[in-house]
Amino acid sequence: MTALPADNPFAAPWTTPFGLPPFASIRPEHLSPALHVALVAHAAEIAAIAGETAPVSFANVIDALERAGEDLDRAAAVFYNLAGADTNEALQLIEREMAPVMSRHWSAIGMNPALFARVDALHALRDKLGLTAEQARVLDLTHKGFVRAGARLGEADKTRLKAINERLSTLSTQFSQNVLKDEASYALILDSEADLAGLPDFLKAAMAKAAEDRGHKGKHAVTLPRSVIEPFLTFSSRRDLREKARKAWDARGANGGETDNRAVVAEMVRLRAQKARLLGYASFAAFKLDDTMAKTPAAVRGLLELVWAPARRKAAREAADLALLARSEGQNDPIAAWDWHYYSEKVRSQRFALDEGTLKPYLQLDRIIEASFECATRLFGLVFKARPDLEGYHPDVRIWEVSDSGGRHIGLFLGDYFARPSKRSGAWMSGYRRQDNLDGEVRPIIVNVCNFAKPATGQPTLLSFDDARTLFHEFGHALHGLLSDVVYPSVAGTAVSRDFVELPSQLYEHWFSTPEVMGRYCVHAGTGEPMPQALMDKVKAAQTFNQGFATIEYTSSALVDLAFHELEEPGDIDPLAFQAAELARIGMPPEIGMRHKTPHFTHVFSGDGYSSGYYSYLWSEVMDADAFDAFRETGDVFDATTANKLKQFIYAAGNSRDPAELYTAFRGRMPSPAALLEKRGLANA
Repeated sequence: MTALPADNPFAAPWTTPFGLPPFASIRPEHLSPALHVALVAHAAEIAAIAGETAPVSFANVIDALERAGEDLDRAAAVFYNLAGADTNEALQLIEREMAPVMSRHWSAIGMNPALFARVDALHALRDKLGLTAEQARVLDLTHKGFVRAGARLGEADKTRLKAINERLSTLSTQFSQNVLKDEASYALILDSEADLAGLPDFLKAAMAKAAEDRGHKGKHAVTLPRSVIEPFLTFSSRRDLREKARKAWDARGANGGETDNRAVVAEMVRLRAQKARLLGYASFAAFKLDDTMAKTPAAVRGLLELVWAPARRKAAREAADLALLARSEGQNDPIAAWDWHYYSEKVRSQRFALDEGTLKPYLQLDRIIEASFECATRLFGLVFKARPDLEGYHPDVRIWEVSDSGGRHIGLFLGDYFARPSKRSGAWMSGYRRQDNLDGEVRPIIVNVCNFAKPATGQPTLLSFDDARTLFHEFGHALHGLLSDVVYPSVAGTAVSRDFVELPSQLYEHWFSTPEVMGRYCVHAGTGEPMPQALMDKVKAAQTFNQGFATIEYTSSALVDLAFHELEEPGDIDPLAFQAAELARIGMPPEIGMRHKTPHFTHVFSGDGYSSGYYSYLWSEVMDADAFDAFRETGDVFDATTANKLKQFIYAAGNSRDPAELYTAFRGRMPSPAALLEKRGLANA
């Protein structure tokens, strides 16, 4: 077997503190060899498990599979995290190279007849093995994973499925790289003071920094991170510039040329449908959802349409309010997508005496990070210690050591908060190492990646209310990884069904807007004064403002995702025409844009994690609204007994039990959608 050169950081175990990757030593040229050597080693491990002649046992099948691939896990975690958060041309080249290689590797494992024969034989004996509940769950999930990977197909169908998987992997990489190129290359340069009309100082400072970073010192730039584009659309009184910026935002992935994703989407939809048929499902949506809490496309559509009708009614009233205000200011054209944020902010300011410019100085990034940590301390007894001596993969990355109240090491947490051209858009949680207790305690290394606008040197980073909630959301995911306490790595942390994974994150958002947290951590950047009670009351009163718009913006994207993947015979579709037809069918208000238009819908087409699954935020929201009520019902949002149950059954349990079983163990029952409608202000819409 080929060995790595001694100077390759992946050639030997890391001796860094806590096993943190030695980022300073890792260069792009190390990664491709590390991945290829690890793939060979993993293939050899799999061959040994498949070729074992001893009778099947849990130890020589499942335990062996769980232990296999340690070097591959280590190299892939570093590579794919860097490819998303701090990429460059060299990493993107490796990403394109590795996409089909990785697909072939995993297809070969999933369709290995000798390996599946042993898994299948063990599964047939499951009731006689005296397994723990977690072992039984891992065995069931492993067996189902092989079946869903095509292990029961004939050789011709296996060959076809392998080819489909390989092509889909290549296309999804192409899709994400195209979107990143469109985002990184765009900047609307503003030359004059007139171009800055209406913009608050915090946004002008961020835009000046963005322009300087792009070689336009002394000017201002509108770029495409959400933390820049949305405030610009909210505050700019220049309708012509808002229109340009919004159209650029919408056009990502559909600008023509080599970064255009329309043909990529069309091919992916066709191949996904073919894959589903090979595996015995009517559609790709039916295939994907069979392995979730929702189970069927009909169940998903039922939930989405439950909120769609009241959301449309509420959005229509919101639109009428915006049009009335616009006409009073001399704007007689119909409200367009580039007008909604601008006029809704004015309506909100009038109705609640609350505007983003007043609120934002109270939302300092460092204070919101502290608040997210404090909630974890009060709920789960965690302690966070800054470790500036530990080096991340970029100078912006900050690292904390996480311990429990008794000093036991829980894991490392990395925070990467600022937008840059080398980072894909959005916000996410990932990991450099999963938790497990299979061969002694292995603690996780977790990262949160965000795209907040970086301020001028020496200035505090000010967040919008949505940005602050996003930080709490992603930290909820991080806690799901950090608090994981299972034996087997395959069911650790966030390795749960797609429509359950958003529960810990969306639930955690609730704590941010409590008086206990806002009253302590929302402190004015200039005066140091805490947020006045009157302002907190206004924030609370405005919680359901604009929820018609927000629900339509999100739900339309989920319905379009579902419609694409319910197609049984997609044919040669035009993705934008199909999107337009679906929006017309559901009655999409013309003045509201989708949150994610198809050519840049990375949730769905950059990999298939959320394909047919974008609905899952709403599915989890049914649970998160009900779960936070469990705390409210005690009269204490940090109630210790409820928090202990939450930790045990939601944050620590991973996928060791069925998600409905876990939720019921926490709450005593499953929730109804009523709490969701109430939370969004749609109950009487």
